[in-house]
Amino acid sequence: MRTATLGPAQRAESLAAMAERELDVLVVGAGVVGAGTALDAVTRGLSTGLVEARDWASGTSSRSSKLIHGGLRYLEMLDFALVREALKERGLLLERLAPHLVKPVPFLYPLQHKGWERLYAGSGVALYDAMSMARGHGRGLPMHRHLSRGHALRVAPALKKDALVGALQYYDAQMDDARFVTTLVRTAAAYGAPVANRARVTSFLREGERVVGARVQDVEAGGEYDIHAKQVVNATGVWTDDTQSMVGERGQFHVRASKGIHLVVPKDRIHSSTGLILRTEKSVLFVIPWGRHWIIGTTDTDWDLDKAHPAASSADIDYLLEHVNSVLSVPLTRDDVEGVYAGLRPLLAGESDATSKLSREHTVAHPVPGLVVVAGGKYTTYRVMAKDAVDEAVHGLDLRVADCVTEDTPLLGAEGYRALWNARKRVAARTGLHVVRVEHLLNRYGAMAEEVLELIAADPSLGEPLHAADDYLRAEIVYAASHESARHLDDVLTRRTRISIETFDRGTRSAREAAELMASVLGWDKDQVEREVQHYEKRVEAERESQRQPDDLTADAARLGAPDIAPR
Repeated sequence: MRTATLGPAQRAESLAAMAERELDVLVVGAGVVGAGTALDAVTRGLSTGLVEARDWASGTSSRSSKLIHGGLRYLEMLDFALVREALKERGLLLERLAPHLVKPVPFLYPLQHKGWERLYAGSGVALYDAMSMARGHGRGLPMHRHLSRGHALRVAPALKKDALVGALQYYDAQMDDARFVTTLVRTAAAYGAPVANRARVTSFLREGERVVGARVQDVEAGGEYDIHAKQVVNATGVWTDDTQSMVGERGQFHVRASKGIHLVVPKDRIHSSTGLILRTEKSVLFVIPWGRHWIIGTTDTDWDLDKAHPAASSADIDYLLEHVNSVLSVPLTRDDVEGVYAGLRPLLAGESDATSKLSREHTVAHPVPGLVVVAGGKYTTYRVMAKDAVDEAVHGLDLRVADCVTEDTPLLGAEGYRALWNARKRVAARTGLHVVRVEHLLNRYGAMAEEVLELIAADPSLGEPLHAADDYLRAEIVYAASHESARHLDDVLTRRTRISIETFDRGTRSAREAAELMASVLGWDKDQVEREVQHYEKRVEAERESQRQPDDLTADAARLGAPDIAPR
């Protein structure tokens, strides 16, 4: 099938198209759930639109642990249904829907007690594997194995000898969360859904008590659009309560925000060939392989401050370093930390005050006619959440609507990916790129890597890496602006690539080169390039300052010292 090019012209066309005629479904919010909902609706044959106030995945869906997993710890809570559902989704993503984006990742669980702990934890991991296989989607991952202490230390020499008496190793999966959402959006667009980022809903359109659409402000070009729809789906995550207030409804449930922070350190700081999963007094701590880096996380604390830019405090960073250093033979210090990011989980509020005990399950409601709300859940089960949201919307449509087909609808780039991967040496020879560069592109774009290679063929200078971020080619910056809706420098350095957390300078040394590459696509003059660079530098400094603060309140105030970018 054709791919969808999401450049400046397509964005303007999409907003005009959505305002031109009544849609069957308008989705508000383009995190993973909103993007998945748009794909589900459009592939059932419904006329569907998608709007996002900021950038694709700019909230929770770009700030996760980057894991696609069943949730091993939920077995301990006896939440078998949630684990079973997530394991099925993990298998579908690995094998069918997004093999170019979702990859297996090994984890080592150190055992600290002889005898009973191996039996207890081993039984849980064995059940985890068995449940995966029983769903028919677990054959793509190796089974777990029991390791002696000596074997575990050979696999993960970074561990203290006295930190374990043995270990278990099992497999889950990981992805680049922001790239995954961008691909979801492009897939929905390829099937005919008009989509627009930087398009903020300012109010809902009403006829009596019924919601019949939304008023949308074009944050980039100015102007407002009245977009009419038979059903509107509110998929705004931690902003759910705020969005609900636009219809004067408190809603049938309340969403609380839980802050989780992650650290990124270079690969050579932790000598291990496997990820780690460690118990803490509150939850679990992951050390996750991430290219030439490790991601360490996460925390789980209540947050009621700024939702757009949650801040990591000095206390948060100390918490993670303290816990990971409890098992490392060579401890990490602040100087080892390349990147820090904070995200907010949208949790359905329960009776417990501890956010780690709030529900990770999702819910769907129809609070007023014409408006569906979906909230909660886990990244891994986004497709199920989207299906349930569209099923609920269909109840309000006077139409015969097809059943969900997303279980059998691969994302863009999946079809042909394995064939290109097998031919990657020939692709390297044809393009003049090193095979490692070709592998990098295939694992970020799948078969759409050919579109990036076409840019390089037309301008060989784009085949060079960025000077201060060698992992990424200059063509990827251009492609982000021309094909993936990147509107600002922050979109590219933070979400289309991960330069903002993968370099010690947090992307400031790459900012000008990237902005100048984007300028050729977006028509920026020198003044706009300068504004973009200055804004990015101020954002990085505000984040650094927030991470020096002792608590959430002072960290939030420091982070808000850098305003959002304003378009020309």
